[in-house]
Amino acid sequence: MLFSSIDFLFYFLPVVLLVYYLLSFSRLAQNIWLFFTSIFFYAWGEPKNLIIMLLSIGFNTLLGNLIEKSRANKKKTKAILIVACCLNIGILFVFKYLNFMVENINQVFGSEFLSATKISLPIGISFFTFQALSYVIDVYMGKTKAEKSAFYVGLYIAFFPQLIAGPIIQYNDVADQIRNRTSSWKKVSVGSCRFVTGLGKKMLLANNFAIMADNIFNWSTIGQQSYEVPVMLAWLGAIAYTLQIFFDFSAYSDMAIGLGLMFGFKFGENFNYPYISKSMTEFWRRWHISLSTWFRDYVYFPMGGSRVESKDKMVRNLFVVWLLTGIWHGANWTFLVWGMWNFIFILAERFLRYHEKNINSFIMNTYTMLIVIFGWVVFRANDLYQAGQYFLNMFGLNKNGFYSELALVFIKENGLWLVLGVILSTPIAMNINRLLLERKMSLVGTVYNIAYPIAMTGLFVICIIYLARGTYSPFIYYNF
Repeated sequence: MLFSSIDFLFYFLPVVLLVYYLLSFSRLAQNIWLFFTSIFFYAWGEPKNLIIMLLSIGFNTLLGNLIEKSRANKKKTKAILIVACCLNIGILFVFKYLNFMVENINQVFGSEFLSATKISLPIGISFFTFQALSYVIDVYMGKTKAEKSAFYVGLYIAFFPQLIAGPIIQYNDVADQIRNRTSSWKKVSVGSCRFVTGLGKKMLLANNFAIMADNIFNWSTIGQQSYEVPVMLAWLGAIAYTLQIFFDFSAYSDMAIGLGLMFGFKFGENFNYPYISKSMTEFWRRWHISLSTWFRDYVYFPMGGSRVESKDKMVRNLFVVWLLTGIWHGANWTFLVWGMWNFIFILAERFLRYHEKNINSFIMNTYTMLIVIFGWVVFRANDLYQAGQYFLNMFGLNKNGFYSELALVFIKENGLWLVLGVILSTPIAMNINRLLLERKMSLVGTVYNIAYPIAMTGLFVICIIYLARGTYSPFIYYNF
């Protein structure tokens, strides 16, 4: 079930909220309601894969309790942790990477070397598996106590706002909130506005950028045999996808954070205007923060991080993190290359430190955005061949020409969205909003307080109109 769907907005969410607040007399009753509605939410799309998530909840609860009971025996607890890692990663491997591995082995040794597999990818498996794994690791490291009841672990893993596409929540951050959070109409109000903001980013911005990006990348797939993609059009496609992936994923995070607030939960931010970054190091502190934090806390730091006795080990640690980051995103060589692309520049900044020198901010931001855009081209491409062809198109090396009337048509039809996309990917709107809030006692503040809920209502109505029209609405990170 998509957040940006009639079923969710007008049936599922209102019923869940209404019953939740009717159960305000009992936090346990509210939690039970949230757990079973979250199970229903996941089963709505693919009920056959529900068993995978329930098994994950069950065996991670069991292993967490075994670690807690065996605390005095370090060897035993470490062995249980290894079992937990193998089970979680094993499930992820089978459902996400087995098909890819078999296909590549057959390409090397012959098409009949291994039997082909047809295993479908459960939605959100990368996200809920990482959350489950972080719970067991936190218990092992003593950051949190093991939950005796699978119900509480289940609510943490299956909670529908962040179940499908994050943000990845660490159990230690919500353990107390599950039992002791406070719900209020103010949180519902703030959460609703945050949700509508995310819905607007998704329906009005990400979807329009998706139309441009998908068409241009698809034309690049068929290549010169049918349609030449001139330089202007290739760059427009790359920029459109750069805006699409930001507004698509940050929109989902906004909606997840807003929904969490409606039920009294406070989730951490997942994006912090990454496109204003002046280095790749800064970019990854601002982009998909929950994933970066997960790899930092559960992979990079345990390996020694940068505080190791030799630079070789630091390079190894960074390499492992970015290799796993690429692999996590999908079973395709493009994701692995994309991970290595990020590794190269993160490593260069770590050794050369040029991002810390007083170089012009505009130059550093341009440098960062070019690296990011080139990386997104690889990320978006169907395969490495298409990525290579797309780069050739971007630099006019495919005898594809520079000028494109079609690019001008796209710009003319989507100029407003492109301008809004660039502006809203910077903190300009946030700073204006903050300044208005600071003047809440003045006439300007009064007008703002009246206009804001009207604007949010208007934005919601516009989104519903777009939904009713059946506009193109892909969610990128549902694939992960």
